[in-house]
Amino acid sequence: MTDTVDTPDLTVEQVQDWLAEKIAFKLQAEPSEIAFDDFFDSFGLDSTEALVLGNELESWLGFELETTALWYHPTIAELARYIVDEKDRLAAA
Repeated sequence: MTDTVDTPDLTVEQVQDWLAEKIAFKLQAEPSEIAFDDFFDSFGLDSTEALVLGNELESWLGFELETTALWYHPTIAELARYIVDEKDRLAAA
């Protein structure tokens, strides 16, 4: 995966795959074992780990997320949809 996403055609699938890869690494699992509809807390992410994940995600995306993004979008699937919508909104501005 690349360090940053600089394309306006970011897909939900790309974000889901990125998140699954990061969470799988933390869990010492395969990304294919990560369910996109499971809540982040079911992966054992504490608040510090969620902040680290959010920071890495922002670095990869190249834009800031709301600090509450993982709280209001508590699954990989929901967060990925939110991120793609946000990227599209920022690109249109």
